[in-house]
Amino acid sequence: MTAPQSLWRLTSPPIQTDAQPPANTDVVIAGAGLAGLATGALLARRGQRVAVLEGRDVGAATTGNTTAKLSLLQGSVYSQIQSHAGLEALEAYVAANRAGQDWVRRELAGEHDAIQQVDAVTYAIASEGERAVDQEAEAMAAVGVDVDVLAQGQDAGLPYPVTRALRMHGQSQIHPMRLLAKLAAEIRSHGGTIVTGCRVQGAEVEDGGVVVQTTAGELDAETLVVTTGSPVIDRAAFFARLVPSRSLVAAYRVVGPLPRGVFLSLDPEGRSLRTARGEDGRELLVVGGGAFTTGRERETDRLLRELDDWTGDNFAGAVRVTWWAAQDYRTVSRVPFAGAMPGTNGRIYAATGFDKWGMTNAPAAALTIAGDILREPVPWAEALRSPHLRLVDGVDFVAAQASVAASLVGGVVRTVTGSGDLAEGEGHVVRDGRHPVAEARIDGVVCRVSGVCTHMGGILEWNTAERSWDCPLHGSRFSPDGDVLEGPASVGLERR
Repeated sequence: MTAPQSLWRLTSPPIQTDAQPPANTDVVIAGAGLAGLATGALLARRGQRVAVLEGRDVGAATTGNTTAKLSLLQGSVYSQIQSHAGLEALEAYVAANRAGQDWVRRELAGEHDAIQQVDAVTYAIASEGERAVDQEAEAMAAVGVDVDVLAQGQDAGLPYPVTRALRMHGQSQIHPMRLLAKLAAEIRSHGGTIVTGCRVQGAEVEDGGVVVQTTAGELDAETLVVTTGSPVIDRAAFFARLVPSRSLVAAYRVVGPLPRGVFLSLDPEGRSLRTARGEDGRELLVVGGGAFTTGRERETDRLLRELDDWTGDNFAGAVRVTWWAAQDYRTVSRVPFAGAMPGTNGRIYAATGFDKWGMTNAPAAALTIAGDILREPVPWAEALRSPHLRLVDGVDFVAAQASVAASLVGGVVRTVTGSGDLAEGEGHVVRDGRHPVAEARIDGVVCRVSGVCTHMGGILEWNTAERSWDCPLHGSRFSPDGDVLEGPASVGLERR
């Protein structure tokens, strides 16, 4: 099975970067996704010296692998925030996401290859999904967000029947790598630098600034902004309050008309739909689904087969062109975080918890953090940063930590049983004395690395579809030869 590659990265324009970071700067930004580059662009335009550091390449993580819906209709997010954080937090969330949506539209104005206006539809085909659709409609009404409620029999724009649906007009779908390319060029045009293959690994707050430790050496800055999904510099134990999730996405050629709009089902087997153009310019159907908790799904290749089967059953002649996966994080309170980390004297900021809606949440976070740094606070910031932890969140937190503990124990047990020869593309964890060793056969060569996550010691699980080592504790991911793919880990695996 070939390595996954997103449609956006296959059709990305070239993005210019720099060879080395400066020795000192005003702001260091860890992560070259949408949150990082939007923050950098906002600050660079205001005269701040900006250095963006990315451990892989621009858009390598969530932004370059998203379904890229720029929508205020967001599945069940509104009802979840209302039940977990309350109406005031939901009102602030809507204001922040509307501002983020407007900002992206301004950045991409006139670039028809990068943004298209569409209707957004949230729908259900089963009773459990119907209840979720109804709850979302009630939450949206509570904060005055206009949406059309479609009953059974009304046309939702899909080739199969739905029993309940919400439609919001005037939303957008975008090409995320085109947006990143524009923001990267903007940062560099204002004297900023973007360095790939450079990973932030530590930071020390000192009088008047912060010393940032990276794989390219130390940098002196006034401020560090961490936008790496799960923060790799974590002074607030975010890893214990974030729930990681991976979802598969694939692009298909189909026979017949394509659905017009962006679609998301709230059924137990959720599906996401939109269209986009492939490398040859032909329009493709983009289908998302198969969500799983990172490191806790052994049969990831089965999920891809199920996505293919579902698409083939509902769209005639479906042939997969490419596929990929994206990792997202949600907080136990369902409210994204954007602000200064506690105990850092306002020197280290973080943005996280976008819960699969980063196209609006990431620019909203950038506007929030840039406003804080420039001492021009945005109106929604405090309502989103106020404490929201309720009893239901406490239950979720305990359940999440219990699941982490179970994964830790289960991983230790599994290392005892792993043995035998490996076929191409297979991996397992075995014991080498007392130490778990992760072995995988890639292109005929067996790669052997430590089987223990460098973040908090979780025993890694082999992801067959993506050919990666995934940690079931907090979602860190590593390549077969041990390089970090996703945080919160910032150090790679020891090669054995």
